[in-house]
Amino acid sequence: MTHFEEEWHKMLSGDIYDAAMPEFRELLMATRERLWRFNSISPADIDGQRAILKSLLGGCGERFHINQPFRCDYGCNIYVGEDFFANFNLTILDEAEVRIGRNVMIGPNVSIYTACHPLDPEQRATFAEWAEPVIIGNDVWIGGSATILPGVTIGDGSVVAAGAVVTRDVPPRVLVAGNPARVIKTV
Repeated sequence: MTHFEEEWHKMLSGDIYDAAMPEFRELLMATRERLWRFNSISPADIDGQRAILKSLLGGCGERFHINQPFRCDYGCNIYVGEDFFANFNLTILDEAEVRIGRNVMIGPNVSIYTACHPLDPEQRATFAEWAEPVIIGNDVWIGGSATILPGVTIGDGSVVAAGAVVTRDVPPRVLVAGNPARVIKTV
């Protein structure tokens, strides 16, 4: 195993890794190139969009749609189920896996983060980083401008209100809202 492969494994395992390695930057640039092509292709070219996304994502169902523009770090750590829909300006920082179930709808300007940085400024300056996975269950609706933070699991059938900042796990079949998001009611 190469040094980079060891650091990649650390990243996916939630261990502290060296995010400043040149190989990480090279992969980020390669992903940005594919995203530039995806975001620049005609909105009418659905087949072309899907082909780019299928080559980018770690896995996806046959029926899915992501509106342009879309941004992510690596793409290969993102898995989406059947009948997935994401509106404009979805951003996913996928240093850890992001697993999204079937029948999930995501509103515009939603951000999903897995990357974590030290609070200590000296340690942060070393580019030490770790990541925590995000899991979004089946039949979930995430409202516009919501933010999902690292390590969060959203249960099946839940709704995240527009503008919510989800800092901890969401049980199944509830509506959460606010900053930080809290359970408002069962659905």
